[in-house]
Amino acid sequence: MFRLMFTVFFLALYCDCKILNPVILVPGDGGSQIEAKLNKTTANPFCYFHTEGYYNLWVNQEELFPHTITCFTDNMSNSPGVQTKIPGWGDTKTVEWLDPEHVADILTDGWKSTSYFSSIVNAMVEWGYERNVSVRGAPYDFRKAARNVCSKQQYKSSIARPQHGEPYHIVLPKPPATVMENKFIQSFITLAGVWGGSVKPLILLATGDNMDIPWLWPSQVRQQQRSMPSIAWLMPSDKFWEKDEILVERPGRNYTVNDYEQFFKDINFTDGWYMRQDTANLVRSLIPPGVEVHCLHGYGVPTPGKLVYKGHMWPDIKPNVTMDGGDGTVNIRSLQGCLLWQDLSQTYFLKFIWQWQFDLY
Repeated sequence: MFRLMFTVFFLALYCDCKILNPVILVPGDGGSQIEAKLNKTTANPFCYFHTEGYYNLWVNQEELFPHTITCFTDNMSNSPGVQTKIPGWGDTKTVEWLDPEHVADILTDGWKSTSYFSSIVNAMVEWGYERNVSVRGAPYDFRKAARNVCSKQQYKSSIARPQHGEPYHIVLPKPPATVMENKFIQSFITLAGVWGGSVKPLILLATGDNMDIPWLWPSQVRQQQRSMPSIAWLMPSDKFWEKDEILVERPGRNYTVNDYEQFFKDINFTDGWYMRQDTANLVRSLIPPGVEVHCLHGYGVPTPGKLVYKGHMWPDIKPNVTMDGGDGTVNIRSLQGCLLWQDLSQTYFLKFIWQWQFDLY
């Protein structure tokens, strides 16, 4: 979050402080709150099967324990008797904090803060922005592969999108470029964009990712993570990875970008192949959005580049990971994907590492 706040601060140095263009904050994968209402006929032990109204589902830290994790994973999936909604359209609150009870999440013992855009919004308020007036949030159901996100504005706006958010913007129905440029959007600010996919989603699909919560097994959350088409969407693209590059290695078999169908068969999740087919070409062409673009990302942080499963590890035990360059989540080749627009649109690039070091290119 420090890196994101510094990034926005850096951009602010170049802005005309007399004119504060409205900013729409569009979160990335996992960056919107989700509320659920239950009316189930059955439920797992320790789980509610009926609620009178909506309650916070993502992120609900109380459910991230071994005896309640099945409540979370079942309700986050497309399960009968679970009705979900995305709260706070236009409001910054639900993208500033993922847990509404954020006052209590300054904790130790393995907990992580659920702050998302809060530091950025706090900084913007100091510059003169006003919450829910000149800076707004545009949350959406990140579990899906694509969702139309639009907002009616009377002034040109800037759209700021963090990690995993950029592809959602690029697949929006595109009006003529002159309309985009002259009426609705001043600039498109991307933060850690996954332009060509990432190796890390392969861990979620094969083994599961316990989000570094030490008391959870990856396999406990794998089913829920597999249910999200957005994860299959973020797999490495054959436009950015060579056809002979090994992404996953296990005894008796290796997998490249050309082996996804077999990969899904071998992890016993064939629905994932259909999800991948449905989403693989949504942003493959990477057509420029037709407005001024600021493309920012981190670098110099070890990032999963290849997964190696030894012996009995496949696929249920977390693999050994060969590291690549990137920002810790997204590989550098994917982060630099918007360099393809360099000669096609007014595009600015900034890459930055953990603290105050950065360079332009």
